[in-house]
Amino acid sequence: MQNKSLSQATKNKRPLQYDAIVTAPFGAVGIAIQGVQVAIELLSHQHDAKPAVHKLTSQVANQIVAYFANAHNDFNLPLIYKGTPFQRRVWQAISAIPCGRVLTYGEIALQIGSGPRAVANACGANNLPLVIPCHRVVAKNGLGGFMQGSKDGTKIKKWLLKHEGVQIKSSQKAKPVKAKAVKKVSLV
Repeated sequence: MQNKSLSQATKNKRPLQYDAIVTAPFGAVGIAIQGVQVAIELLSHQHDAKPAVHKLTSQVANQIVAYFANAHNDFNLPLIYKGTPFQRRVWQAISAIPCGRVLTYGEIALQIGSGPRAVANACGANNLPLVIPCHRVVAKNGLGGFMQGSKDGTKIKKWLLKHEGVQIKSSQKAKPVKAKAVKKVSLV
């Protein structure tokens, strides 16, 4: 990725060069690091695991493995969240949704004084899925999108929500459950 930031590479759908790959029940998770900037990509197909070599990559990979073993494991990583001030507000609201619960794009929009479509766009700009759990945001009348419309995005979203104990109806809708007292999360 010459002269391109991780967020630009992800946004432009260029394949990232992964510093580690963690196998997952739905496929795999690719982790790319450039300096102190991290990008996580959920992959719908199986990939061979690639062990982490660097300390930060290892921390991210270990916490992803812990999440797959127990969805209630919280991520606690020294990450820099790159994004616009609006995106960071959305990500902060999403980060406060407890495991096992979902909110709608509209509910997040009301919390931050915006519109549901803008919230959905900020979700799509999230380079740290799982860490910033955008899969916990659903549409008013259904599951909503995931991974910017990727072919297997909703399959992965359903798996993540089921892993966290969210009941998904056979009509592919996640039942929104109001989040209780929301903790504040600081995004730098």
